[in-house]
Amino acid sequence: MYYMSKYAYNTHNVRGTMEQDICGSRIIHPHKIARAREKALPATEIEDLCRIFKALADPSRLRLLYALAQEEMCVCDLSALLEITESAVSHQLRLLRTLQIVTNRREGTVLYYRLKDRHVTELIALALEHLREG
Repeated sequence: MYYMSKYAYNTHNVRGTMEQDICGSRIIHPHKIARAREKALPATEIEDLCRIFKALADPSRLRLLYALAQEEMCVCDLSALLEITESAVSHQLRLLRTLQIVTNRREGTVLYYRLKDRHVTELIALALEHLREG
C-alpha cells in the first residue's frame, strides 16, 4: 500500500485526454508522478521510520542517545546525567530497546546500555550539521 490522495479524480487536459487530477491541481509532469509512486516507500516502512523519528524527537531520549553515542552507561549514571529518576530512564531505554536503537549487557547486577549500531549517531550528527549550517 502506498500513500496516495483519496481525493483523486479524472479531468480533461488541454489536448482533451483524460488525466488524473489530485486536489484540483493540474498534473503537469505525469511521468514524474509515476516515477515517484514507483519509488514510494511501503506504508509499513513509513510507519517504522515515524517511530524512529518520534523516538529521537523527545528531549530526554535525545540527550540519553547523545550520551550513549559517546560511551556505554548504566541506568544510574544516565539518571544522574539527565537529572531524572532511574525509573524514567528505564522507561525510555525500554522503548529504545523495543525500537532496536539501544542494546544492553549485564555485569553482575548492573545493566550497561549502548547504541545498537552507528546509525543513530550518524542521524544525530547529520541533524546537528544541518542545524548548525543554518
